Formats: sequence, structure tokens, C-alpha cells
Amino acid sequence: MAKYNSIFDILGPIMVGPSSSHTAGAARLGKIARYIADGDIKSAKITLYGSFAETAKGHGTEMALVAGILGMEPYDDKLRYSLEIAKEAGIDVLFEKGEIPGVHPNTARFALERHDGTHITVTGSSIGGGAVIVNAIDTFNVELTGDYFTIVTKHVDKKGIISKVTTLLADNNINIGNMKVRRDISKNEASMIIETDEIVSVEVLGKIKRLEEMIFVIEIKPVRENKNVQ
Repeated sequence: MAKYNSIFDILGPIMVGPSSSHTAGAARLGKIARYIADGDIKSAKITLYGSFAETAKGHGTEMALVAGILGMEPYDDKLRYSLEIAKEAGIDVLFEKGEIPGVHPNTARFALERHDGTHITVTGSSIGGGAVIVNAIDTFNVELTGDYFTIVTKHVDKKGIISKVTTLLADNNINIGNMKVRRDISKNEASMIIETDEIVSVEVLGKIKRLEEMIFVIEIKPVRENKNVQ
């Protein structure tokens, strides 16, 4: 029997559209991608896999993914107009279909360009009931649910950087609930995914960003209701 953490996992989310996986989950994937791009999106090429590719228009998946990168919630009435809103905002959106053997059937890959020319790639899946998992950011394999306050870093792979970040958090009474580190040895880069029990202040985030080794630091707020609430 499947394990559910709350009644919301059974009932599913309040949303616009017929399917929690294709609408609510898709919107939340888009919203996480927006956070990772720090809210600055000039263009988005979105590759759809599995059933996302097969039923994208009929189930409103395309609208939901774009609504997410615009920062909309799954229940926002404007979700159905997201493609038009993105166009009016000057965001160039392109959809394409892709194939990866063994990929989760509800998977999307966002290739995002910021206005400063930075390119960011985010890949994730909608796994049911509005729940999602992001499994790749650029070249790093990750496991990010969007259920908790999360800090994502990309930094030079250098001794001592993890200690600097965790010390900053501890000194400011921020408890780490979970932490994963991924490395790209070919680029001498690493990434930290740090889930915290509380929001990290702008001041503390600023201190982390100013560390010499940091390439980028972003914060992701929970994208599912009734999560990370004590």
C-alpha cells in the first residue's frame, strides 16, 4: 500500500485542469524552475517526455508548465491563459517532444535563458497527487521535492566551502533537515541542496552569496500547500 504523509496527498490539490499530475504537478515543476532561474526568464525551451508529450494540450500540461515559470499557483484562474501572458511578457516559449529510455512518464526538461545570457537547465517529473521531484539541475543529478525551504548552490569544488555554509546557517539558528552534495569533477564544480526547517533570511543568503567560491545561490520556497508547517 502506498504511504501518504497527509490527507492532502490522498485528496490531491485544488487546481485548474483535469489531472493533478498534468496540471498541478506541471505548474509546480515550472515554479521550481522559475526559482532556480531566480525569477529571471527571457526564453524557455521545454522538452516533454512520456505521457506529458502525448497529452500535453488535452490535459493542459503546456499551460501549466508555463504558468509555473510565470510564478502562478495551480489554482490560479489565469493559468489557462499562461501562454498568452508569457507572450505579452516577452518570454519566448518553445515546446518539443523527446525520448529517454526508462524516464518517468510525466517528465519535463526546462532549458532556460536569463536576460543576462545565463543558461540553466532543470529536469523534473510530476509523480502524482501534485507532488514533484526535480532530478537534474544543469549537469548535477539532484533530488529536490519543493516540499521544504531549500537552498541550492553551485560553487567551486574546494575544501572548506561546505563548512562555511553550514556554519553560517548554524550561527543564525537555522536547522538543516536534509543536505545532499553533488560534484562535477570535470568542471571542478559542486552543488549543495540544503533543506531547512525555516526560511533563510535575505541577510544570511547574502552572506552565502558573497563567499568567494560561490557561482550562484538560490532559495526555493515550498511549492506544495500544507508542507513544512509545524
